[in-house]
Amino acid sequence: MRRAAPALEISDGQRETLTVLSRSRTAPVREVQRARALLLAADGVANYRVAAEVGVSPATVVAWRDRFAVEGLVKFGQVRKGRGPKPSIPQSKIDEIIQLTLHSTPEGETHWSCRSMAERVGVSKDTVQRIWTARGIKPHLADTFKLSSDPLFEEKLIDVVGLYLDPPDQAVVLCMDEKSSVQALDRTQPSLPMVAGRAQTMTHDYKRHGTTTLFAALNVLTGQVIGSCLPRHRHEEFLKFLRTIDREVPKGLTVHMILDNYATHKHPDVKAWLAAHPRFHLHFTPTSSSWLNLVERWFRELTDKALRRGVFHSVPDLIAKIEGYLNAHNAKGTTFVWTATADQILAKGARGRVALQKVHQL
Repeated sequence: MRRAAPALEISDGQRETLTVLSRSRTAPVREVQRARALLLAADGVANYRVAAEVGVSPATVVAWRDRFAVEGLVKFGQVRKGRGPKPSIPQSKIDEIIQLTLHSTPEGETHWSCRSMAERVGVSKDTVQRIWTARGIKPHLADTFKLSSDPLFEEKLIDVVGLYLDPPDQAVVLCMDEKSSVQALDRTQPSLPMVAGRAQTMTHDYKRHGTTTLFAALNVLTGQVIGSCLPRHRHEEFLKFLRTIDREVPKGLTVHMILDNYATHKHPDVKAWLAAHPRFHLHFTPTSSSWLNLVERWFRELTDKALRRGVFHSVPDLIAKIEGYLNAHNAKGTTFVWTATADQILAKGARGRVALQKVHQL
């Protein structure tokens, strides 16, 4: 009779790490197989059964067990010397590809593609893609950014983030903004529904049926949104929305509103109304810092889930769809949690300014 190997001894922390790796869809296949094998071995499964389960030989399972007993997870992802695929391209060629990618562009173009780089250095496009992927290089992508030039940036940032992380007692914190010129777009031909093997299709051209402006205030604590669709985007409409908020928020609570520096929010009539309603306190975000307002996150959800693929035959139809999404959101009670501290944001901004300064010095 073949004697079964004893169960492999692993700690709770090692088991948790191996479990995560065994379910990964991005880790190398060999590492996933090895993690599954070690977990089965820890459960007392015989080596030959482990081998059949993960698709390797029993000798490989034994070798993995022995290596784990000596090294644990310290060198789990490392390939031992002499093993693994041999490099098919010299390091000098890899260095050349990286250098060209990061510090040059093809003639007449803004960035390299796999094919243009492959033609330039004399390798296959798949080789270029592997080199870029291994190093996280993505020439086809360009992220956007904007550093605020507001002289009161730090003061406003600390004020707003403080409301997120440590809201005052007996108060409600609202993130308010307007989504202006929301278009009621109708397609020129009926859309075709999604079927197996084909995505939903719609015409690229459209008919315009007018616009509306959505005024929205997101309750930071509960995720509830107070919203109103109004025809224009002036201080008169802003005052009307303030009166709506005044009716919706219980009278015993102070109202702290986070909003941007749009001139409408600072109109003399608005200031007069605020003076007559002392429970309202406005907190302005720094210029070029709309990302600091949580309601922008809700606007993105609204656009992605209700507007971008919508078909609206009229402005009232558009308003009905917006109100339908708003009511569904409020029924779910979804919240958006702010986690970054003011110090973390200021440190990131400082690094960005140093990087920009270096670029200007080149």
